[in-house]
Amino acid sequence: MPTEIEELVEFLHHGNTQIRQIAAENLVGFSTAQPSLFKRVQLEPIKDLKLLVRDYGPIAKNALTMLINLSDDKEIVENLAKDDVLLESLLKRITSPKDPNANEIAMLLANMAKSDEMKRILALERDVPKDLSTSKNAMDQLMDCFVKGAAGSYNKHSDYDYLSYFFADIAKFEEGRNYFLSTRPYDSVIPLSKIVVFTEHKSHIRRKGVASTIKNVSFEVNSHPLLLSSDENPLIPTEDNNSTTNIDTSGSTGVNLLPYILLPIAGPEEFAEHESMAMLTDLQLLPPDKERDPDPAIITTHLETLLLLTTTREGRDYMRSAAVYPLVRETHLHVENEEVREACDRLVQVIMRDEEGEEKPLPPMAEEELQKLQKKEAQKGGVVGEVKEADDEETIEEVL
Repeated sequence: MPTEIEELVEFLHHGNTQIRQIAAENLVGFSTAQPSLFKRVQLEPIKDLKLLVRDYGPIAKNALTMLINLSDDKEIVENLAKDDVLLESLLKRITSPKDPNANEIAMLLANMAKSDEMKRILALERDVPKDLSTSKNAMDQLMDCFVKGAAGSYNKHSDYDYLSYFFADIAKFEEGRNYFLSTRPYDSVIPLSKIVVFTEHKSHIRRKGVASTIKNVSFEVNSHPLLLSSDENPLIPTEDNNSTTNIDTSGSTGVNLLPYILLPIAGPEEFAEHESMAMLTDLQLLPPDKERDPDPAIITTHLETLLLLTTTREGRDYMRSAAVYPLVRETHLHVENEEVREACDRLVQVIMRDEEGEEKPLPPMAEEELQKLQKKEAQKGGVVGEVKEADDEETIEEVL
């Protein structure tokens, strides 16, 4: 005989709207406290919740909240990610300028992106939401939501910040990285270049998701020249050099990524004139009230991205010429966090070492820093060795 709670679950598909609403309201807490309730009878309650996403606003909000809470279960997330009808329903609502639950939909999409099934969204075409985009591609539409909808500027009910977590998971797939690095036909812009501007946004969620997206895209080593290239520093390879990738960079001068990941780790410290003059223009003469990102995890993510970008000789040389070392040095000195300092140590070991066959004297402060690292490694029984690729012993795991 079913318990009272099990009977309440069955009311999720009741024909009376008020009864469905009462059931949904009272079951939200059980989606975390007793998730097994929703896996009964071959996930029948999950089927009901997917239908309720299309119900009246308050009911849909509770249904979305429950699906968000339940989607850490592999069986449930696979069920959601495979459902084409649900995906279209979510896309229709999140691209609407009036849907009151767009933020919850963004959160659910982020959880669904844990499944490989969600790769299909990269090629998915659907009706164009005319107030939002001119592209039929679903990913383009979500990108436009994220960029145009920040701080409620497209939908007053939503800031779309959690789409940054969705992007970070999509960027774990090779197809996803190709998307973020390819010029889009509808606006002739590289998607990654649209989101890097949010690395110093006031929203912690947005900054964190964007940082993770950038890092995951940076695992595409062949595209490092594109990431670092700008009008002042053209590094994009020729067509012949880039022929092994599926990335279309036509018409682009690059993403100019470096200043966007250095600014969040920069503080108010003053630098010697020769150091300041060597830095990128955006990093010179920062105001005395400049603040680093307050979240050490985000700083660590940016430092790990910098480490990935040292995989190639070209990337290492560019960071040396852009005086990245002084910024990392000050971050190491002023951020009292073990993970941040370890990430700084690893990065310094790479960018301040001589390349093979090109031994040169290090600047005095860099020499002192390197001696400290050597002493630290000796105490741990390790050795500060040659420059290593980022996927060797210094492998960085993808995030989110």
